[in-house]
Amino acid sequence: MFWVYILKCSDGSYYTGHTDNLEMRIAQHQAGECPGYTATRLPAELVWTQEFNSREEALAAERQIKGWGRKKKEAMMRGDWAEVSRLAQIKSAHGSTSSPRTDLLLRGDNDEFDPL
Repeated sequence: MFWVYILKCSDGSYYTGHTDNLEMRIAQHQAGECPGYTATRLPAELVWTQEFNSREEALAAERQIKGWGRKKKEAMMRGDWAEVSRLAQIKSAHGSTSSPRTDLLLRGDNDEFDPL
């Protein structure tokens, strides 16, 4: 299994990543062992996860989420897919290449998500 996860950093920002060992990766972030974004914004709290069957799916979802704004990420974490779609349509209307279908990869067939 692979996971996409979102951490809320001490400055209120969000960090999105993916891993095949969620517990170890979160512990690494919290210990400051992951150089880069989270290391300077500790503590970081795990606020959302979703499982995927393959690394390719997890990486695609991570990249998708990283392209989203704060409001869209927060709507996804709440499971508010109507708002995710609405925000995608607004961005698309302003000349973005994103599509109103941006939530399909994350929702899957069973609408599973794990807000923590």
